Amino acid sequence: MIDRILIVGIGSIGKRHLRLARELLPNADIRILRHQATSEVPEYSNGCFSSIEDSIAFAPQIAVIASPAPFHIPTAQALAEVGVHLLIEKPLSASLNGVMQLLETCQKQSTVLLTGYNLRFLSSLQRFRKLLGESVIGKVLSVRCEIGQYLPSWRPDKDYRQGVSARRELGGGALLELSHELDYLSWIFGEVEWVKATLSHQSSLEIDVEDTAYLTLGFVEKTDGHQLIGTVNLDFIRHDTTRLCTIIGEKGSLRWNGLTGEVSLYEAGAKQWRELFSQPHQRDDSYLAEWQNFVACVTEHKTPLVTGEDGLKVLQIIEAARHSAKSGGQMSEIEKVQVGKVNL
Repeated sequence: MIDRILIVGIGSIGKRHLRLARELLPNADIRILRHQATSEVPEYSNGCFSSIEDSIAFAPQIAVIASPAPFHIPTAQALAEVGVHLLIEKPLSASLNGVMQLLETCQKQSTVLLTGYNLRFLSSLQRFRKLLGESVIGKVLSVRCEIGQYLPSWRPDKDYRQGVSARRELGGGALLELSHELDYLSWIFGEVEWVKATLSHQSSLEIDVEDTAYLTLGFVEKTDGHQLIGTVNLDFIRHDTTRLCTIIGEKGSLRWNGLTGEVSLYEAGAKQWRELFSQPHQRDDSYLAEWQNFVACVTEHKTPLVTGEDGLKVLQIIEAARHSAKSGGQMSEIEKVQVGKVNL
């Protein structure tokens, strides 16, 4: 029985987790940990704490870490040490510092750590992965991924310059904020061996982080000696909001549209795309499925769909991308960017 829940952070994503926690566990005592003391009690909650010590004294069974990424690990580590099960919003952190220690603590305490890459819980992405496994396009030759949305339009009722995405100190930037693609590509195609990247601030947006990230990923070679190469474009500047993944194979191409929930096939010799699957989703759908998985892992001792190790792998790709971009390596200067190899 889960009857004591802690939500760390009460920004937009923290509020979503709070609402869903109340929906799933209506009789639970749900408390919020926020950085400033307040007498305000947020809707759906039973009260607030302003210190980790008070939060631990509350003895929560589960906790959701929904604060900005640079602050995830210290809070998560303190909670893990006393046996609290964790759902940590993506990305797991803003750097690799302390991540291995956290994973080791969770393993030692036999506690759940689920990383919040919620796109894995979309039925359309799951079908996309299944169809690839069924070889509907034969041998996979290339993968191309893109996600873009104009940053000020994300939350038009707020000043984008003050949001997490826009500020380096809060773990902003396209690479961290849009890292879902790095997670699901690893989930579908396996581990990444090397990364080449360019990170840039191309627009007039008033932010101190990159608004665009171009990545080329080399996946670990298969037994036939073929190495799959993928390209990933992430940006804050695109007005025509897009989330697409296209897989090119010997027998055709398979495409996932993350906005519409459609999976389409373009067969060799065809003249147009053919829809194979369509399930439009509401914003809560994937988060609700994520919560259901989290609760099942805690109460039924199941393995999370997205583990802490999965979150670590994404951070390793991000660190390699940063290293590649900082070294000045460009797409044609392979010898300069091989130092960006990911040791997973």
